[in-house]
Amino acid sequence: MIASASALDQPVADGALRLAREVLEIEAAAVAALVPRLDERFLAAVRLILACRGRVVVTGVGKSGLVGRKIASTMASTGTPAFFVHPSEASHGDLGMITREDVVIAISYSGESDELSTILPLVKRLGAGLIALTGNPGSTLAGLADVVLDAQVEKEACPLNLAPTASTTAALALGDALAIAALDARGFGHDDFARSHPAGALGRRLLTHVRDVMRTGADVPRIGETATLADAVLEISRKRMGMTAIVDADERIVGIFTDGDLRRSLERGSDVHTTRVAGVMTRNPHTIRPDALAAEAVDLMEKYKTTQLPVADGSGRLVGALNIHDLFRAKVL
Repeated sequence: MIASASALDQPVADGALRLAREVLEIEAAAVAALVPRLDERFLAAVRLILACRGRVVVTGVGKSGLVGRKIASTMASTGTPAFFVHPSEASHGDLGMITREDVVIAISYSGESDELSTILPLVKRLGAGLIALTGNPGSTLAGLADVVLDAQVEKEACPLNLAPTASTTAALALGDALAIAALDARGFGHDDFARSHPAGALGRRLLTHVRDVMRTGADVPRIGETATLADAVLEISRKRMGMTAIVDADERIVGIFTDGDLRRSLERGSDVHTTRVAGVMTRNPHTIRPDALAAEAVDLMEKYKTTQLPVADGSGRLVGALNIHDLFRAKVL
């Protein structure tokens, strides 16, 4: 009989923690054991994927099928066009999704899955490439494959050594290794990743540039080098950014004056009407380019513990200003 939640007394709780730690240790060991097996066979699988002129088709039954769906999804989002086909559905018409230009990754720990054994000879007859991801290199699946990746584990993390646990973790990790090796070989970069992830917070971080969210024109706080502290205070108050840029006659940024600079100036007894801002401003301030990612602005603000940045072009001219609240509104933060 299954124990109720109320039965989780101290001995049971201690046993649960002990078993959970063992599960993680066993699964970590299963993944670590894959490392020395990454040899020419793994490289052959990567070459097959890179040479594929169609799609990578991942297939598997049960837990292996769930792992396969995740591997296909990871590949599709990292530069390798891929999709998942269930072998049972393939036997009833979906085999038509696979062409001779494709590469099939078949996942089965035993390598003797009936559903795979039914369709894979047809896949081979079609002329598609076949990569086997299995824990049994002597299996029927392995015998059909062009490349065999050994995902064997010493034991499952299940205390009964029955439920697929360590074996599915190992298969998933091996699939990730394939996807990332292909990503690197393709030169897949940040811009490529952004095109695959246009929605949500990730897409915003990868697609939003400073020019998309910065303040421009009359909304940019700026004063000249001859301005006084009083002029700076008025500009900061009008533009509501907590700072103003100081520019020369050519609009090049020579400094920045913030609320903090104002407090420090007043503590030193500076007269707001006679003190020139050029004498108390922060020179050579941190700036950012308009074509930089907004996420870079976030990193810069965090690094230098500031909440605003002047935006400068390649010649150092002031073209905009950015406040942390602008980034919040754009949902980059």
